[in-house]
Amino acid sequence: MHIAIGADHRGFPLKEQLKPWLIGLDHTVEDTGATALDPADDYPDFGVAVGRAVATDPDARGIVLCGSGIGIAIAANKVANVRAGTCATPEQCRNARADEDLNVLALSADALDFEHAKLVITAFLETPFSGAERHARRLEKLGHLDHAR
Repeated sequence: MHIAIGADHRGFPLKEQLKPWLIGLDHTVEDTGATALDPADDYPDFGVAVGRAVATDPDARGIVLCGSGIGIAIAANKVANVRAGTCATPEQCRNARADEDLNVLALSADALDFEHAKLVITAFLETPFSGAERHARRLEKLGHLDHAR
């Protein structure tokens, strides 16, 4: 699977741990930055970059990291066709994938260590969208909002 990954300075160390693990699982990893630890960088730059990479490839997934996981999720969601959400547990992530077809996972680098992040990401990558009519209907409504901006 093609995975775009990006993080600001607070998420950078965890992103750097996750990349070789994802590659070891035979995923293609596109690092959209940061490429170096820079305390002055801004999470919107990396959230939008991952969002753009995912929005143009319906089979891709994205992972974004910042301190809280919230700011970078907001940034990624500014890109049409992106459904980014911050998940702290594997169960929360399984629900977000199955019900909302989450395509960008946002993680709090302040709250999650490497081992816990791997559990959440595994749920993100292995859980399919349920395709249930009610969920598809809701996603269609969200899609209309993307184009109403």
